[in-house]
Amino acid sequence: MRNERLAGDYLRRAGSRVLAIEVLLREQSWADVVRESQEVVELALRALLRSMSVDAPQIHDMSPILLEHRDRLPAAAGAAVEELAAASRSLRRDRELAFYGSEDLTPSEFYQRDDAERALAMARRVLEVAQEAIG
Repeated sequence: MRNERLAGDYLRRAGSRVLAIEVLLREQSWADVVRESQEVVELALRALLRSMSVDAPQIHDMSPILLEHRDRLPAAAGAAVEELAAASRSLRRDRELAFYGSEDLTPSEFYQRDDAERALAMARRVLEVAQEAIG
Protein backbone atom coordinates (compact mmCIF):
# COMPACT_ATOMS: atom_id res chain seq x y z
CA MET A 1 0.00 0.00 0.00
CA ARG A 2 1.33 3.45 -0.94
CA ASN A 3 0.19 6.73 0.59
CA GLU A 4 -0.16 8.98 -2.46
CA ARG A 5 -1.05 12.02 -0.30
CA LEU A 6 2.18 11.96 1.68
CA ALA A 7 4.20 14.14 -0.73
CA GLY A 8 1.53 16.82 -0.63
CA ASP A 9 1.40 16.65 3.14
CA TYR A 10 5.18 17.09 3.35
CA LEU A 11 4.97 20.18 1.13
CA ARG A 12 2.10 21.70 3.10
CA ARG A 13 3.90 21.16 6.40
CA ALA A 14 7.13 22.58 4.99
CA GLY A 15 5.21 25.69 3.93
CA SER A 16 3.67 26.02 7.39
CA ARG A 17 7.12 25.81 8.93
CA VAL A 18 8.32 28.71 6.76
CA LEU A 19 5.56 30.85 8.30
CA ALA A 20 6.68 29.78 11.78
CA ILE A 21 10.30 30.51 10.91
CA GLU A 22 9.36 34.06 9.92
CA VAL A 23 8.07 34.55 13.48
CA LEU A 24 11.30 33.13 14.90
CA LEU A 25 13.27 35.51 12.67
CA ARG A 26 11.29 38.50 13.94
CA GLU A 27 11.94 37.29 17.49
CA GLN A 28 15.68 37.13 16.69
CA SER A 29 15.83 33.46 17.59
CA TRP A 30 18.62 32.78 15.12
CA ALA A 31 19.44 29.23 16.21
CA ASP A 32 15.80 28.21 15.95
CA VAL A 33 15.57 29.68 12.46
CA VAL A 34 18.53 27.53 11.42
CA ARG A 35 17.08 24.37 13.00
CA GLU A 36 13.59 24.82 11.56
CA SER A 37 14.99 25.71 8.13
CA GLN A 38 16.67 22.29 8.08
CA GLU A 39 13.29 20.68 8.66
CA VAL A 40 11.75 22.62 5.76
CA VAL A 41 14.51 21.41 3.46
CA GLU A 42 14.16 17.82 4.63
CA LEU A 43 10.39 17.77 4.21
CA ALA A 44 10.49 19.48 0.80
CA LEU A 45 13.11 17.07 -0.52
CA ARG A 46 11.23 14.09 0.91
CA ALA A 47 8.15 15.34 -0.93
CA LEU A 48 10.11 15.64 -4.15
CA LEU A 49 11.57 12.15 -3.82
CA ARG A 50 8.23 10.66 -2.81
CA SER A 51 6.57 12.22 -5.86
CA MET A 52 9.06 10.17 -7.91
CA SER A 53 8.15 7.00 -5.94
CA VAL A 54 11.44 7.08 -4.04
CA ASP A 55 11.06 6.32 -0.35
CA ALA A 56 13.94 7.99 1.47
CA PRO A 57 15.37 6.33 4.58
CA GLN A 58 14.89 7.92 7.99
CA ILE A 59 17.89 10.25 7.78
CA HIS A 60 18.03 14.05 7.84
CA ASP A 61 20.33 14.74 4.89
CA MET A 62 18.50 13.96 1.67
CA SER A 63 21.45 14.89 -0.58
CA PRO A 64 22.80 11.36 -1.19
CA ILE A 65 19.38 10.04 -2.19
CA LEU A 66 18.62 13.13 -4.26
CA LEU A 67 21.91 12.83 -6.15
CA GLU A 68 21.45 9.09 -6.61
CA HIS A 69 18.14 9.75 -8.39
CA ARG A 70 19.15 12.96 -10.19
CA ASP A 71 18.42 11.45 -13.63
CA ARG A 72 14.78 10.91 -12.67
CA LEU A 73 14.17 14.42 -11.32
CA PRO A 74 11.67 16.72 -13.04
CA ALA A 75 13.40 19.44 -15.10
CA ALA A 76 12.87 22.18 -12.47
CA ALA A 77 14.60 20.14 -9.80
CA GLY A 78 17.18 18.60 -12.10
CA ALA A 79 18.54 22.01 -13.02
CA ALA A 80 18.96 22.87 -9.33
CA VAL A 81 20.00 19.47 -7.96
CA GLU A 82 23.46 20.60 -6.82
CA GLU A 83 21.97 23.62 -5.05
CA LEU A 84 19.32 21.44 -3.37
CA ALA A 85 21.90 18.88 -2.26
CA ALA A 86 24.21 21.60 -0.91
CA ALA A 87 21.36 23.12 1.12
CA SER A 88 20.51 19.73 2.59
CA ARG A 89 24.14 18.97 3.52
CA SER A 90 24.76 22.42 4.96
CA LEU A 91 21.69 22.58 7.15
CA ARG A 92 22.08 18.97 8.26
CA ARG A 93 25.45 19.86 9.76
CA ASP A 94 23.79 22.50 11.93
CA ARG A 95 20.69 20.51 12.91
CA GLU A 96 21.75 19.27 16.35
CA LEU A 97 24.16 22.08 17.12
CA ALA A 98 21.48 24.72 16.56
CA PHE A 99 19.08 22.82 18.81
CA TYR A 100 21.22 21.37 21.59
CA GLY A 101 24.48 23.29 21.48
CA SER A 102 27.50 21.73 23.17
CA GLU A 103 29.74 22.25 26.16
CA ASP A 104 31.65 24.95 24.33
CA LEU A 105 28.79 26.41 22.26
CA THR A 106 25.51 28.03 23.25
CA PRO A 107 23.22 28.18 20.21
CA SER A 108 21.69 31.57 21.00
CA GLU A 109 25.14 33.10 21.30
CA PHE A 110 26.72 31.29 18.36
CA TYR A 111 24.18 31.80 15.56
CA GLN A 112 23.78 35.28 14.16
CA ARG A 113 21.27 37.06 11.93
CA ASP A 114 23.32 36.24 8.80
CA ASP A 115 23.23 32.53 9.64
CA ALA A 116 19.47 32.65 10.13
CA GLU A 117 18.79 34.62 6.96
CA ARG A 118 21.00 32.30 4.91
CA ALA A 119 19.26 29.21 6.33
CA LEU A 120 15.81 30.62 5.67
CA ALA A 121 16.78 31.60 2.12
CA MET A 122 17.93 28.01 1.48
CA ALA A 123 14.70 26.64 2.92
CA ARG A 124 12.55 28.93 0.80
CA ARG A 125 14.51 28.07 -2.34
CA VAL A 126 14.32 24.30 -1.79
CA LEU A 127 10.59 24.53 -1.07
CA GLU A 128 10.03 26.66 -4.18
CA VAL A 129 11.88 24.19 -6.42
CA ALA A 130 10.06 21.20 -4.90
CA GLN A 131 6.66 22.86 -5.34
CA GLU A 132 7.44 23.75 -8.94
CA ALA A 133 8.76 20.27 -9.72
CA ILE A 134 5.83 18.47 -8.13
CA GLY A 135 3.25 20.84 -9.59
